[in-house]
Amino acid sequence: MAVAASSRIALAGAPLALLITAAHFANDAFSNVLPAFLPTLQLRFGLGEAALAGLVALISISANVLQAFAGALTDRWGRRRAAALGLLLSSVLMSFIAVAPSVVVLVALLAFGGIGSAVFHPGAVSMMRGVGARTSLSVGVFAAGGAMGTAIMPVVVLAILRSYGPEYVPLLAMVGVLLALALFVFSPVQVRSSGPSRPKIFDAGLFRGPVGALALAGTLRATAFVSFSNAMPLYLVNVRGLAADAPLIGSTLATYSFSAAAAGLLAGALEGRIGRIRLVVASMLLAVPVLALTLTAAPGSPAFFVLVALSGMLTNASVPLLVVSAQDLAPHAVGSASGMLMGFTWGMAGVAYLGFGALQEIAGLTPALLASFLFLLPAAMLAGVVLWRHRERLG
Repeated sequence: MAVAASSRIALAGAPLALLITAAHFANDAFSNVLPAFLPTLQLRFGLGEAALAGLVALISISANVLQAFAGALTDRWGRRRAAALGLLLSSVLMSFIAVAPSVVVLVALLAFGGIGSAVFHPGAVSMMRGVGARTSLSVGVFAAGGAMGTAIMPVVVLAILRSYGPEYVPLLAMVGVLLALALFVFSPVQVRSSGPSRPKIFDAGLFRGPVGALALAGTLRATAFVSFSNAMPLYLVNVRGLAADAPLIGSTLATYSFSAAAAGLLAGALEGRIGRIRLVVASMLLAVPVLALTLTAAPGSPAFFVLVALSGMLTNASVPLLVVSAQDLAPHAVGSASGMLMGFTWGMAGVAYLGFGALQEIAGLTPALLASFLFLLPAAMLAGVVLWRHRERLG
């Protein structure tokens, strides 16, 4: 779709890329903050691991699964408006998790705040695709922005909780509000298609074809990532004996997410030299033993942080490459394809985490984590097969 600037203040090129990446930073900082709160929510409301997994599944469904359908709405309604509104909703509503007075209110915040994130992602990543000539690198920069927001927010909110109290956490929403306004004002206006060529709200062909197969591979990959992010704080508290608001929890999540952000950038930069298929398959396969080794290292030790960093890099390196591949395979429905790989995969992984939550209560946190890491093996094989079969269509 063509994009035209209807205003002299509309940004383009690097400034626009910076704005979109900053918006993704803020959106994911809020929409992925739940893991940092899980130990304190467990203590406040007396929730078990299975109930906490239910909260993870809820935000995954609202923020991620719905992206597959929000992408089509974005293509029809306009990427700029969808991205700005989505960021506004997610940043405001998710900032109130810390002060939710009851489980019912918490559930409502997660559900509607997650919908905001679902609306934001397809529009924002579709805008980012058209910013630079090297699509994989542009999408890698975009993914890195979200991962960095995910990394920094746990450290920030846990520091606020320790030093000031939960009532100050909602003030962080102002960052998201300001960036949402900037995104709406300074982004170019999308010229939307009309008539029979308009994207379908639900395109079953995408799910049945290679994009759907990539989404399945992405879901298996994301299952390992989601399990580590959400179960590691509980593992550090319940297995390793840390306090629920220990700084090490935030630094562990930050290290994991920062490394995931770096991996997105490196994958986009190295694709031309190593090859997309090799990067995708090798990163997933190598992630399995490294993830397992994190459970053997002493928390807080240099070896622990090295392993956590490598785990984040290897588990997340394939994300921008899978997203761009899906976009290349569905040029008629870029928003929908983006939503499927950027969000649907994470959402279905969050739903799968329900099973791992139950497994945590039955078998323990360590066996459940190890089981989730193994999902990377079929993910690597499936992604490799799909990319190889359609290598001539990939940009």
